[in-house]
Amino acid sequence: MQKIEFAMLMRLAQASAAVTTPCSCTEVPLTAWMAQPLTLELDRFEDIGTLLDDPYDEPTFTEYHPAGTRYESADAPIAPGFYPYNRCTVARCTTCGRVYLRYNEAGGYFTEWRIRALQPGLLVDAPSSQRP
Repeated sequence: MQKIEFAMLMRLAQASAAVTTPCSCTEVPLTAWMAQPLTLELDRFEDIGTLLDDPYDEPTFTEYHPAGTRYESADAPIAPGFYPYNRCTVARCTTCGRVYLRYNEAGGYFTEWRIRALQPGLLVDAPSSQRP
């Protein structure tokens, strides 16, 4: 799968934000991370790339929240080098063209697909020097 760099991710986010067509993929607000709703028709999504740097390296679990947001905050920054974005695939709705980030949350005794809308106003190219 193709690695999507920041400039391309920003172009995808801007194109997604420009879509005004009504679509079933927007029936549930996906501004913050949430479990993939059962109402989403997953066969209408196509993976177009990944934010994973190296499939053979364990990405960091460090999150990026310089303004005190949290993982579940709707205004949390989308920082591709940080958790959970560094584990995401980038998927597009084949009906309307909106773009989403998805990853498989695997913890304890379960796995759960999580999804969040790609929003250009929250996208941050945070320097890797801020990672541990």
